[in-house]
Amino acid sequence: MTMRSGRMFGGGELSKTGGGSVRAPVLAVTNKSGSILRASLRISTALGSRPASPLQRQHGPKEPRGHGVSAFCYPAAQGPRGTAREGVLETRDAKLREHHDGGARGSLGEPRSIALSTMEQLLRRNRLGLLKSLLSLSLFFASLLLLHKLKVPEKDNMGTYRRHAGWCGECFSSKKEDGKQTSTSHNHRMVPGAQRLSNRSAPFWDVQVLNCSEDAAVKTKDWFRRLDPRFHQFVLRRHCRYFPMLIDHPEKCTATDGGVHLLMVVKSVIEHHDRREAVRKTWGREHTAEGKTVKTLFLLGSPSVGKDAKNLQKLIEYEDQIYGDILQWDFMDTFFNLTLKEVNFLKWFDIYCAGVQFIFKGDDDVFVNTKNLLDLIAFKVEVHSETTLFVGDTISKAIPIRNRQSKYYIPRELFDKPYPPYVGGGGFLMSSMVARRLFVVSEDMELYPIDDVFLGMCLQSLRLSPEMHSGFRTFGITRRRVSPMNSEPCFYKNLIVVHKLSAQELLKMWSLVHHDELVCARRTSV
Repeated sequence: MTMRSGRMFGGGELSKTGGGSVRAPVLAVTNKSGSILRASLRISTALGSRPASPLQRQHGPKEPRGHGVSAFCYPAAQGPRGTAREGVLETRDAKLREHHDGGARGSLGEPRSIALSTMEQLLRRNRLGLLKSLLSLSLFFASLLLLHKLKVPEKDNMGTYRRHAGWCGECFSSKKEDGKQTSTSHNHRMVPGAQRLSNRSAPFWDVQVLNCSEDAAVKTKDWFRRLDPRFHQFVLRRHCRYFPMLIDHPEKCTATDGGVHLLMVVKSVIEHHDRREAVRKTWGREHTAEGKTVKTLFLLGSPSVGKDAKNLQKLIEYEDQIYGDILQWDFMDTFFNLTLKEVNFLKWFDIYCAGVQFIFKGDDDVFVNTKNLLDLIAFKVEVHSETTLFVGDTISKAIPIRNRQSKYYIPRELFDKPYPPYVGGGGFLMSSMVARRLFVVSEDMELYPIDDVFLGMCLQSLRLSPEMHSGFRTFGITRRRVSPMNSEPCFYKNLIVVHKLSAQELLKMWSLVHHDELVCARRTSV
C-alpha cells in the first residue's frame, strides 16, 4: 500500500511503498501559468525487503492522483541518503496515451522514450510562450536590419574622414601626395548652362577632406591673451571655411519645365524637426504657380558635442530620405558657426544653381507670406532693379554689443568699429546675381561670428546697400511680444516676413491667414 506524503519544497521524509521502493515527498513546483506541478520521486533502494515483482517492475506502484502533471524519476544509480544521481521524467498523461486497451496502465518504456514524451508535453503546454519569444526575436532582428540600412553612407575611396572634437565640429586630415596637401572631390556634374562670375569654384563640391588645425601664430598675439575665452576656438579655427557635405541635393536647382524662379533656403538645426515640418506644410511648400517654380532647402550642420550625435544623424538621414530637401555639412551646428552656413551655401549655390533667379533666406521660426513675396519679386523685375536686389529688415548705425550676458556679445579685441548696414537674419530676399557676387567677395573676408553682420560686411565690400522694406518684420510686428498685434492675422496677410513663431503658432496663423472667411479692412482714399 502506497503512502502519501505532504507537499514540501526542497526536503521532507521518505515514504515506503509495498514494493520495496522508497518514495520521496511530492515536490510542489509552480510553473509560469501559476499551476502547481506535483512530482514524486521514486528511488529504488534495498531496505531489507524483497525485490519488486515483475508486475511491479512493469506497471510500478499506484500513484496518488493530483491536479496538474505528476512526474516520476527513475534513478540510474543509488546515491547516498536515498537521493537519485540521474533520472528521466514522464507525465501521467503521457503514460495513459501509450495504451488504449480499456484504460490499462501501459509500460513505462525506456527512459529515452519517457524523456521525449515529457518534452513533447512541455512544448505543447508552452507553445504560446515560445511563439511570443520567437516573435520578439524576429522584431529585434528586424530593428537591427532597419538600423543597418539607415547607417551613415560610407565615403567613397576618394578619401576618408578623421574626426576630431573642436570648434569646427568634424575636422579632417587631408591626403598628402609628394608632400603637398590635396583635397579630393565628389563626382557631381555641373548643372547644364551654368556660368559663374568666378573661376574659383570647381564644377562640383570639391571639399571632402580638410586639415582644420589651430592657427598657432594667433596664440602669440597680445590681443588674443586678453580675448574672452569663449571666442578662443572660433579665432583659432576661423581659417577653416569649407567643409565636406554629408547630405547633398544639387538637383534642387533644376526644374522639369526650366529654371527655378525662387529658392527658399531655411537655416535650421537637427533637433528642430517640428519646425521643418511646419515650414513644409506652409510657406515652404514646393509648388509651381503661373509657370514659376518654388523649391525649398534646409541648411544643417552636425550635432554638437554632448548630444546623441549618432542617433540624431540617423534621424536626419531618414528625414531626408522622405523629403529630399536637406543640405548638411560636417561642422558643428553652433551659433558661432552660422557664418559657415552662409559661406558654404554661397559656394554650393555658385556651383549648382545657374538656373535659379531669386533666393529667400530665413530662419525656421518665421512666417512668410509667399504670395506677397512673389509679388515683390515681380515688381522688382518690372522696374528692372533685380540685378542689385538685396532687401529685408535693414539695421543701420548699429554697434557691437558689449554686454557679456548677451547672445550677440562681441569683445573689443575682436571688433571695435560700428557695423555696416545689414539685414536681420530672420528673413531677406536677394537675386542670384547678388548671391554670386557675395560668394566671390566672401572668400577674401575674415569670418565673423554673427552671420547677419558678416553679410553686411560683404555687401559693404561690394559697395551695395541693403534695401529696407516694411514688409519684413524680423523683430515681430511690434517689439512687445505680448502685444495682441503680434497675433492679428490681418497683419500677417499684408506683410511678407514675421519673426518669431513656434511650429504650432505658424500652422495656426497660416490657416487663419488663408481662411476664405477672413475679411480685413483696407485703407481707401477719395
